[in-house]
Amino acid sequence: MKGQKNYEMTDVFENYLSSTGGLSAEEISFSAQFFKPVSLKKGDFFIREDETCRYIGFIATGVVKAYAIDKEGKENITCFKFENEFATSFPEFVAQEKSRRNIRAIEDSLIYRISYPDYQYLIGQVIAWNGVIKLVMEQEYKQKELYLLNYNNRSAVDKYLHVLANEPMLVRRITTQDLASYLGITQRSLTRAKAQIHRPNVL
Repeated sequence: MKGQKNYEMTDVFENYLSSTGGLSAEEISFSAQFFKPVSLKKGDFFIREDETCRYIGFIATGVVKAYAIDKEGKENITCFKFENEFATSFPEFVAQEKSRRNIRAIEDSLIYRISYPDYQYLIGQVIAWNGVIKLVMEQEYKQKELYLLNYNNRSAVDKYLHVLANEPMLVRRITTQDLASYLGITQRSLTRAKAQIHRPNVL
């Protein structure tokens, strides 16, 4: 049964690679061997701030949050990553520098990770992987741009309305505390916004 589960999870990863359209079946099969499964419990770290960023991870199941700690010791969450997404600090991974943020599981998660030496070897053997990484980094950039466009200089109510309309998974799977950090508002402001939006005959 355990072997069957691992097979199914590998299948999820290979299906994702197939969906990018850049790799042949042989290249996908060859690539998969370099990504090793790691199980994270809720609260476990995938990458730690101020430690060398050694891995790229593909999330088969679960959710992680990326955040930095400010001078007051508060978390500033920059993004969440869900199933079928890659998680790492790309600039620091490529440069093999210390990560500027933590990446931590907020649900029990299964991640397929590749180390930097294996990554270097893989992109040398399978040129099409450069296209996959380019696609992932373009998605990262787009995500940041949309965040700035949709969440900067808006009221708590407007931010929460946008989440409900465009990122409902955040409401279903992210705690109020973490969502408030991501939106750049206090937990109290988010709770008030929720109450105002869900109150009958308002808006």
